[in-house]
Amino acid sequence: MAKKYEPIDLSRLKTYSIEDRAHKFDLVSMAGLPDSGASFRQWWDSLPAYLGVNEIKTVVEAVVEARHAGRPVVFAMGAHVVKVGCSPIICDLIQRGIVTAVVMNGATAIHDVEVAMVGQTSEEVGDTINDGSFGMVQETPAVFADAIAHKSSPDVGLGAAVGEHLTRINAPNADQCILVAAHRSNIPVTVHVAMGTDTIHMHASVVESDLLALSTVDFRLVCSIVADLAPDSPESPAGVWCNIGSSVILPEVFLKAVAVARNLGSNLDKMTTANLDMIRHYRPSQNVVGRPVQRNRGHSVIGHHEILLPMLRQALIERY
Repeated sequence: MAKKYEPIDLSRLKTYSIEDRAHKFDLVSMAGLPDSGASFRQWWDSLPAYLGVNEIKTVVEAVVEARHAGRPVVFAMGAHVVKVGCSPIICDLIQRGIVTAVVMNGATAIHDVEVAMVGQTSEEVGDTINDGSFGMVQETPAVFADAIAHKSSPDVGLGAAVGEHLTRINAPNADQCILVAAHRSNIPVTVHVAMGTDTIHMHASVVESDLLALSTVDFRLVCSIVADLAPDSPESPAGVWCNIGSSVILPEVFLKAVAVARNLGSNLDKMTTANLDMIRHYRPSQNVVGRPVQRNRGHSVIGHHEILLPMLRQALIERY
């Protein structure tokens, strides 16, 4: 026989004063209302102290502390950073000494090269995939093949080889090129190739070059960079790794580099990581913000790069 229920008597509930309750919201953390013509710092200070604002402000402070302590700040970037016009921001942060190492996937390097050479990049794949012309421009693979063939020494990696080549040939838009900015500032820049994922891999001049050998050098180099994220002493700040717009390749590279660095004795428990992207992806969430770092040292800031990166740069130069 079915059990019969009576409506519960809510008058029996035990209650207590709101004054005794813990709260997640407080008036003191509400958004301010800067006047027209306010400075960036006034606007920054007026942001409501919740969620994404707290995340990005924590990242800014971690970067500033790392640089004041002489620790690395690494920007690992997918191609979208270049394709939405943010290269000048990265170049400026390199020149200011805030970004001390740059990590790219193959697509980022390709778009950066095309910006340097012709000031334009990113074909419309939907138009060119159907007629067989997708990825078939001549100049881009030629730059990579020439850079690899004329690298300055046997131990040069792919990123350094391309950066020095673009500098050597005086690329027309070199001032807007991240690879060139890294070369001029003498900071490490690495390019991590997943064979078959980039348009230049369709060209014999690149496939028959030492592309993979130079990218392997860059993996070994990025392992050294990650190892250097460790603090100088237990009391000192550690370095910062920012994954910006790479959803698969660079989070995987980072995870392996962390494994190598820890295997060889680096204490990375105090390092800070951040993922800045338009949407949340599995691998950055796990391999950058989650697994490699201690609790509360991994941060996620969701938003469009063309908005987030100018804001991040301005906040950094105001604080640094």
